[in-house]
Amino acid sequence: MSQRPNLLFIMTDHQRADSIGMVQDGKEVTPVLNQLAKKSVQFTRAYNTTPLCVPARTALATGKYPTHNGVVFNDVQGKRAQDHKTIHQYVKEAGYIVGHVGINHIQVAPTLKERMDFDFWIDDESYEEYAKEKGISLGRTPDFAKEIIEFQDGKYVKKEYSNAKVSGWSYPLEDFKDQYFTRKALEFLKQQQGDRPFALFLYYWAPHPPLKVPEPYASMFNPKALTLPENVGVPSPKEPPKRRKGIAAQLAEGLTMEDWREVWAAHLGLVNMADNLIGQVLDELGAMGEEENTMVIFTSDHGDHLGQHKMYQKMEMYEQAIHVPFLCKAPQGQVQEWDIPVSHLDILPTVLEILNIEGGHDLDGISLASSILDKEEPPKRPVFCQYSGNPTVGDLRRAVIEGPYKYIYDPRDEAELFDLINDPLEMDNLAGEREYASIQKELHEKGMKWAKEHGDWIPF
Repeated sequence: MSQRPNLLFIMTDHQRADSIGMVQDGKEVTPVLNQLAKKSVQFTRAYNTTPLCVPARTALATGKYPTHNGVVFNDVQGKRAQDHKTIHQYVKEAGYIVGHVGINHIQVAPTLKERMDFDFWIDDESYEEYAKEKGISLGRTPDFAKEIIEFQDGKYVKKEYSNAKVSGWSYPLEDFKDQYFTRKALEFLKQQQGDRPFALFLYYWAPHPPLKVPEPYASMFNPKALTLPENVGVPSPKEPPKRRKGIAAQLAEGLTMEDWREVWAAHLGLVNMADNLIGQVLDELGAMGEEENTMVIFTSDHGDHLGQHKMYQKMEMYEQAIHVPFLCKAPQGQVQEWDIPVSHLDILPTVLEILNIEGGHDLDGISLASSILDKEEPPKRPVFCQYSGNPTVGDLRRAVIEGPYKYIYDPRDEAELFDLINDPLEMDNLAGEREYASIQKELHEKGMKWAKEHGDWIPF
């Protein structure tokens, strides 16, 4: 056993914060994570930096906002990404044995694999080779896709996104992508028998669409037995005029309540599958005798609207997309819940401090180590999110979250202001109301100051 703590970092894709502790159809959706939460510090108001896969993951890995590291879209490689170290490099340089297992959606140049010598590497391409050998057909077929009209590089183009179609998985459970990733993660852990500390970065695909769900998870939740939020299929009464042009709104067009129930059942089945797989990894950690000597972090890159606000997937600033789960179980750590807003950007400086790794003096987040080790309340400060679309008309957003309020700004559309305590579904837009004018002005000014400090181009 190493005298230095190990690191197990687990991230899912599209998993909402409210999935932790959720009960549907008489079953716990995340029984494993529920137990982990009882041993961890749980940040119940954690936010990502952007509701989009690649920039959210790259921001967390570099500790820099998307407009700071240069990666703001899924499809455009940031020109400045090469100037920023990732969390993987920090732990490698500190002497850790480093493994990467799962989807590689961190967009840096040189690539993540090229910029350092990983001791163990499994990614999407590894699974694709495995699937080819097994005769598994991958890729998004037309029946699982929806074309969205976008405005890119001065012209309108059509781009495909996964739609909300639900189906089963046509192959053995063991051949599902995340099942394969779990076997490889266990393989890495079983190799760790020396005195050097290890760091495993495990990036699951679930519950990302397309919603092709293997059994027994496809049948785990009865769509008719689910309790859905009141605003599934319902836009906000005072929704900004251009919001229906956004990608998330377009993806929800034509779907009925029956459709949404099917979507929820499939989504929750995938969440439950990921939870089960995480349990296998944690069990192996315990069998190794390393549970108490390992810092375990669980989060997701973003959530999914699942029909709320009559939207599907992410790509908006509502809680369903930017509010993420964040659990941290550290050696000598406390068991605590904090309901103060924190950011994905706080994860890298927190890891560096708890693992006693030098560096990271120019990061955009702050260390939460004292809130994990000593029960010290996290600083009360505004947390910022940005979404730069792909880009599409009506898809440029910035959000400021402080205390109970969230302010959403789009220079081409009307603003939104929500009281998240009294209006958790974000259906009562307070922007423009006289009694909230000072709050709106204050949050707008804080957003403007932040934009100038972090290289954001949006005209606040």
